[in-house]
Amino acid sequence: MSLINGKKKENDDNQSTELENNKLKATRNIILIRHSQYNLNGNGDKEKVLTPLGREQAELTGQRLAALGLKYDIMIHSTMARATETAHIISKYLPGVEMASCDLLREGAPIEPVPPVSHWKPDAAQYHEDGARIEAAFRRYIHRADAKQKEDSYEIIVCHANVIRYFVCRALQFPPEGWLRLGLNNGSITWLTVRPNGRVALRTLGDSGFMPPDKLTRT
Repeated sequence: MSLINGKKKENDDNQSTELENNKLKATRNIILIRHSQYNLNGNGDKEKVLTPLGREQAELTGQRLAALGLKYDIMIHSTMARATETAHIISKYLPGVEMASCDLLREGAPIEPVPPVSHWKPDAAQYHEDGARIEAAFRRYIHRADAKQKEDSYEIIVCHANVIRYFVCRALQFPPEGWLRLGLNNGSITWLTVRPNGRVALRTLGDSGFMPPDKLTRT
């Protein structure tokens, strides 16, 4: 009703028609991929490229996404080297799928975790800067389809563990401070659905069962 509120209507039939036209009908499927294993010893982002095992993991993830047989609309990736390389390897198995990059999806510290951990303590300034950016990414990508979308969509986002874990907590309306309690393997698949009524469901979290055990890593 809010979409047509204030518009002059000749009769109730016209209003009913417009209500039906503005009714949300499509489900959005957001498939979040964590980048593959990368060189932790690289000097700066450009040198933190995928390891040979990481490239194998990306191949396996691409094969898995292709095997699902879904009609993917777009693949968006973080601009960091490890996510970009992962996305390009995956794209070999998804010919014709549009690709785009986004700085908002870069890795960072989304919010101070509860309970705190001793091995990782970003300063307050980093939480402030990264948190605002990652929240902006959440608002850009995790939402209902608009009324113009008539068919269900499947969008792939290749990014980072902290970003994915924060997205999942926010989307499910869990306390976002708990994001660090979740674990994700490299190249794993997390699948969120957003129904027309706004209901969000988590279909998979960190699925990597399609990889052999000797290919699994978290670093």
